[in-house]
Amino acid sequence: MEDLDCVVVGAGWYGLAAASQFHVTQPRCSLAVFDSQSSLGGTWADERLYPGLKSNNLLGTYEYPGFPFSSDRFDVKPGQHMSGEAINTYLKAYAKQSGISDFIHLNTKVLTAEHQDTDNGGWVLTIATLHPSATKKVFARRLILATGLTSEAFIPHFDGQEIFGGRVFHGKNFRQNSDTLKTAKAVTIFGATKFAWDAAYAYATAGVKVNWVIRSSGHGPCWIAPTHVTPLKKWIEKLANKRILTWFSPCIWGDADGYSKIRNFYHGTALGRLLVDNFWKVLGNDVITLNKYDSHPDTAKLKPWTEAMFTGSSFSILNYDQDIMELVKSDMIDIHVGEIDHLSPGKVHLADGTEFESDVFLVNTGWKHVPPIKLLPEVIEKELGIPHELTNDTSDEDLANQQDLMKRADEEIQTRFPRLSHQPVWNKDYKPLTEQKGISSEDKVTPCAPLTPYMLYHFLVPPSPRFLRHRDIAFTGMVSNFSNAITAHLSGLWISAYFQGKLAINPAAAVDNEVALRKLQYETVLLNRWGKWRYPTDWGHKNPNFIFDAVPYFDLLQHDLGLKTHRKKGWLKEMTEAYGPEDYQSVTEEWMSQNRISYDSSRDGPVEKVSNEGTNDNAA
Repeated sequence: MEDLDCVVVGAGWYGLAAASQFHVTQPRCSLAVFDSQSSLGGTWADERLYPGLKSNNLLGTYEYPGFPFSSDRFDVKPGQHMSGEAINTYLKAYAKQSGISDFIHLNTKVLTAEHQDTDNGGWVLTIATLHPSATKKVFARRLILATGLTSEAFIPHFDGQEIFGGRVFHGKNFRQNSDTLKTAKAVTIFGATKFAWDAAYAYATAGVKVNWVIRSSGHGPCWIAPTHVTPLKKWIEKLANKRILTWFSPCIWGDADGYSKIRNFYHGTALGRLLVDNFWKVLGNDVITLNKYDSHPDTAKLKPWTEAMFTGSSFSILNYDQDIMELVKSDMIDIHVGEIDHLSPGKVHLADGTEFESDVFLVNTGWKHVPPIKLLPEVIEKELGIPHELTNDTSDEDLANQQDLMKRADEEIQTRFPRLSHQPVWNKDYKPLTEQKGISSEDKVTPCAPLTPYMLYHFLVPPSPRFLRHRDIAFTGMVSNFSNAITAHLSGLWISAYFQGKLAINPAAAVDNEVALRKLQYETVLLNRWGKWRYPTDWGHKNPNFIFDAVPYFDLLQHDLGLKTHRKKGWLKEMTEAYGPEDYQSVTEEWMSQNRISYDSSRDGPVEKVSNEGTNDNAA
């Protein structure tokens, strides 16, 4: 059995960053990256690049710190959205530049990962390649799961789909079905996420009639904004990363930014909360006004049902060459707010009796947010802090089901942020998708299944003594925001430091201290429980995602790493200039220098300086 120091599962943005940071900071350790797809990139892999796919971000905000997405190298001009092909090329170039290309094994699926309850811990992985009948086992001293949030599509069963006669597929498989852009005369698109917007645009501009169905008992259309908002026409991605504006978000880890007095004013006083409410109203109303939803009966149906303040990373950006609202107003796109009742040969039927012809039924019904790997031994997911069954029969290790901790966290959240006690009623008729007539699923994991949320310390590692003691597993990419590339970079460095026992604030130090362990576990519950109140539809019972809380999250990780958090020149720029990848390009070198690791070109990689101050706890 092959023995590896570290295995990363997943080769998307987060997996590549984790592998790169591990390799840069521990070059003598063996490393492998396994990905089940035929190319690296995750959502941006070759087989996922559907027609017209672009980033929400404009050039300059979607790149790894220290590896610029340069215009000349990747054929994207300033002020443009990056195409799927350009991002794919960029990620391949990053893997090569980072020296990890040779460690990536594609068409390699990790079937199971079994924890070893020995003095040294570790994981035995069962993997399969293109020949699934032939599996092999690999031992990983450390395991990083970077399987992503959009790797395993959820598609329920629709009554009548066997006799429909046309194609029925999930948005994940749009590329494999892109020939329908030329062959189909009419399509039905189900759902109102950004994937649905992209599909509606692609078919309509190809001359295909689109019937777009939005569930009347669902979450409603996603928020989607122009690239520049507010009366001052500010770049929306950068607005979210300006400290002065992050203060308007009632953030449970917000004090990590060092501005607790200002935050206490905004969220702890009546005047402050009035200012906060007005900020979010201005932002939301500006988007609605700019999109001119009320200018036509069909565009009005696309107006979001949730409040801007309570919306997380489902908030998207208009990145189309043509005005999609004009297509909606035309005869090319008809929008129906209702329920799918059943399919029949060549037709889609709604519950109100509406029916229309369709050659294609494209569904955007979400993703399975649980890692697609069987983790062993059985019920280990409770200690790992990943989603599992809700129950009243709890153990000390099952933090996500400990109602006393949940109650305590809820009380603290509502005391610190009274505004969150007034939750929006976004759809009084909401019904989970699989409870809708005509739609069913036998899957245990669905986007609407009643599972516990992720319960990871700082959204990265299990808070259980079993795993803190060995420091042999971490999760990355279970977080989503407007700054995923920065998040991936910092998370990767944090994980490598954690594996080495070199975090300045080390959660593993709490293992043999009952008081410290309880404090750490409560903090874990508090941060994860906060998502239920702050982002009830996006985070809710699933995974962490946020927008205006990203910069203080970066501060939190940098505090753990022992790094400075304020990186601008002067107090005014610190408050008013947006943080971007350029501000974090030196964090890895800073951390290595701080931990007495320097680059020795004669030995092909970083080496640790010998010191009498302590011993090094490497991953090897």
